[in-house]
Amino acid sequence: MSTLLERSFNTLEQLAAHPEGQTVSAIANTLNMPLSATHRLLAELCRTGYVRQVREQGEYVLTMKLVSMGLGFLSASGVVDVAQPLLDHLAEESGELVRLAVVDGDDLTFVAKAQGARRGLRYDPDMGLSVRLSCSAAGHAWLSTMSDEEALSRVAKQGFGQPKDFGPKAPTTVKALLSYIQTARKRGFSMINEVFAPSMTAMAAPVLSPMGAIGVVTIAGPLVRLTEARMEELSEALRATADEIRAASGASGMFKKRA
Repeated sequence: MSTLLERSFNTLEQLAAHPEGQTVSAIANTLNMPLSATHRLLAELCRTGYVRQVREQGEYVLTMKLVSMGLGFLSASGVVDVAQPLLDHLAEESGELVRLAVVDGDDLTFVAKAQGARRGLRYDPDMGLSVRLSCSAAGHAWLSTMSDEEALSRVAKQGFGQPKDFGPKAPTTVKALLSYIQTARKRGFSMINEVFAPSMTAMAAPVLSPMGAIGVVTIAGPLVRLTEARMEELSEALRATADEIRAASGASGMFKKRA
């Protein structure tokens, strides 16, 4: 049976996935909680300022309190200040979306980005979300720094996800995933083509420290521009940026704790 703390966090995560809001009954059904307990929990989250009700008897939505906490943490850590100029430079060189994800326990979370596309299609997904390890360039790059056994253990905790939510080439078996991981390990960076999303490609290189990877730098864009040949051309710049972020990471409290 889940604890009150687990129910609270599960409820916050559920509302984060539904910015349009959800009713008490929808939350209770999804999280398999009693309706009365869900109502009491939401009332307490409203009282503490993390949730608000759109209207009486209406949907519940998250407030900006959690966002404010997260942004405050990133500001205090200094990670964005350290990485942003390097991400900006790589975005300008590549002409695509460049992002930095940091290792947080068993997860990768995107914390900074730079958009290099000035015209045409722009790929720019939400920030602050945990990375799906099995079907993302960032996930494959991070997993490639571990043994196959450790990589599969981390993926097992998160799961492969639903194939319908990703690209047509997303790996759905251990064998297929290991092929991506082992190839990334040999190259020193990962490449995916229509894996995370249809008609999109991406590549990623780990930010390494003596204790292991502390983050990942990615480049992502539409397949019509960011072809496999183009990704090969950008591989040296991508890895150089990852190395530069590692060299500068002593200025960030977040990276110091991971290095």
